[in-house]
Amino acid sequence: MATKKMLYLNRRAPYGSVYALESLEVVLIGAAFEQDVSLAFIDDGVFQLLKGQNTAAVGMKNFSPTYKALGDYDVRKIFVEKESLDARGLNRDDLLDLTYEDENEGYAEKDSIQVVSRADMAGIIEQNDVVFSF
Repeated sequence: MATKKMLYLNRRAPYGSVYALESLEVVLIGAAFEQDVSLAFIDDGVFQLLKGQNTAAVGMKNFSPTYKALGDYDVRKIFVEKESLDARGLNRDDLLDLTYEDENEGYAEKDSIQVVSRADMAGIIEQNDVVFSF
């Protein structure tokens, strides 16, 4: 049986609900079982990948460092919608540096995050067999 392509679509801010953390946990579980996993961040979901998160005011643990483990789980496809970044005054430099090691190129570190247009994001969503929305 062929492996299904699974996309985890993140739309919500990282704190104030359990959605962002639950999504990350499910992604890590799926990747541990060698699923073809990718993530997409749109709307306020782009805040999940923001550098320098400080959660003291909301009384929640900052789980953003966990995203750095995705490369170790072979999660290499992380898509961020450009229009969502633009609407929030953000750009690629505001996001975490997430990488993976490409064994086909001497384990060179490569960027996992791809900033894509809204039209490209629609195509990415359509190409997946299963889409989980958080």
